[in-house]
Amino acid sequence: MFDSIMTANQKLLSNLVYNQQNIKARKFSLDSGVEYIFLKITTHNMSEVSRLKSQITTRFSLGGFQIRSEASTFLAQQLQPLDETERKKWITNVANHVQGQCLGLPVVEKQHIELAIKEANNTGLEDTETIFRVISAFDVPSFVYCEEKKKFLPDTCKKSLLAVPDAKSHYIRERYWLLWQKTCRHETFSRWMAPGTDEMGKKNRLTLRKVENILSTSMMKDVVLLGLLTQLTEGRYYLEDPTGSVPIDINTANFSSGLFCEGSFLLAHGKYCDGILKVDEVGFPFPELGVNSRAFFGSVNSWGGPSKTLLKHSRNLAELEKANVEHSIVFLSDCWLDNPVVMDKLNHLFRGYDEFPPVAIVLMGPFAKANENVYSLKNLFLKLGEMLSECEKLISQTDLVIVPSIDDPAAANILPRPPIPYALTEELKKRFPRTILTTNPCRLQYCTQQIVVCRADLVTKLCRNTIHFPKEGLLEEHFARTIIHQSTIAPLTPIAFPTHWNYDAALSLYPLPDLIVIGDPCQGFHTTEQDCTVMNVGSFPKSKFAFKVYYPSSKTVEDSQIPDEE
Repeated sequence: MFDSIMTANQKLLSNLVYNQQNIKARKFSLDSGVEYIFLKITTHNMSEVSRLKSQITTRFSLGGFQIRSEASTFLAQQLQPLDETERKKWITNVANHVQGQCLGLPVVEKQHIELAIKEANNTGLEDTETIFRVISAFDVPSFVYCEEKKKFLPDTCKKSLLAVPDAKSHYIRERYWLLWQKTCRHETFSRWMAPGTDEMGKKNRLTLRKVENILSTSMMKDVVLLGLLTQLTEGRYYLEDPTGSVPIDINTANFSSGLFCEGSFLLAHGKYCDGILKVDEVGFPFPELGVNSRAFFGSVNSWGGPSKTLLKHSRNLAELEKANVEHSIVFLSDCWLDNPVVMDKLNHLFRGYDEFPPVAIVLMGPFAKANENVYSLKNLFLKLGEMLSECEKLISQTDLVIVPSIDDPAAANILPRPPIPYALTEELKKRFPRTILTTNPCRLQYCTQQIVVCRADLVTKLCRNTIHFPKEGLLEEHFARTIIHQSTIAPLTPIAFPTHWNYDAALSLYPLPDLIVIGDPCQGFHTTEQDCTVMNVGSFPKSKFAFKVYYPSSKTVEDSQIPDEE
């Protein structure tokens, strides 16, 4: 048997040797043809790659980038198997992703292309594409305006609550440049004529000035100045910008609608003479739609959260937003947990929504009407947790967002305010795991929609500190116009509205979000300005237990109330 196996192996070996010799002979006979075909294919591939490299270089040059030869060759090789239409689409897609990386220099390396291709290849909902997310005020990205590039660049300076003295002037100066750049390019401003002149009178067309331009002359007519309203001397108002300050006379000025307070930026039109600017008309800087403002940030995430790109442009989330028409977010303010009546009404609200759970329930403080004992809040949150633990659908489908007020314990009367300490809410989180402790203010992201939430007596403070109270119009319209035109929820002096200088970006409303939620004890309202909904929740106990419900799919606000048992 052993001999027979050896014989079979010898036959197999001889066959293999014969086949190899035969293959060599055939290869030798076809060598010239193979070489010709190989050279032809290689030449074709090289010309195709060269043509693709030229298209890639041109596309990146249009975006202001210089791409390295190694990087363009790599991208061309990746795109070569695709058809012409797909190639153009991918070149544009990769270029947009590279632009979103915010490179230090306008030079694109191979690793930048690799990262862009990896990001562009992601399909479906990513880990960062969540339907609902809460963003802390201390995680909001900060940007500075670059005059040369005409765009906003990330602020790389380290932030701290203990700010250096220069931080105060820095955040006010950045507010000015933000308003300056959008005012300069507003189309209405270029057509703003002096009273009594026709539209074709180019010599009389007004120009936006700075203080140093005015102070260099003794007299100037038709002055338009953007500046910060301040009192450098008691009883005397000034307009101030980074180049200086000038005293103003507003005794006979005509005010546009809005609430004008010290610490806000004004657009004044008047005549400069003898060292004083006599103002004829006073208004706010021009507003700008959020879709227009976002163009100056590129695809970078200017809102906050783990995603590198702005989820506002996510197609997947946009489709989910339209499909889920029944999704809602509930807002309440002044949730006094030490008040038995309030607790009873909250119990009715939770049990009612347990049948149709919303995406989130946002509870704003203060969470105790009497703050005599800080540790009493621990038992109050325990009772709230026990109440919520009986609502099975809320536990599995709804997020509970806790937004503190300035009257809640463990933090000073300064915004942004840190979350309520975990030690006080530990029992609540055990019984309701989807509890989110966040800052005041905070930002919410539902699919593609952006929501700012702030618990502050903002309407009251603006009315109290205004230098000119409007005689006509609704208060909510004046309030909405003020904060939207000022692009911040704190258009007041730090004395009237204390803020952390290093975290002014958390109070910014630029670009405009979809919804601004204010928790002020005054009467609740909602209005729309510049495609942005401004809503005041009002006080839950003082308004006979009224609250607001927002439906993101239709961008509508519903006034709701818990009825009396009688």
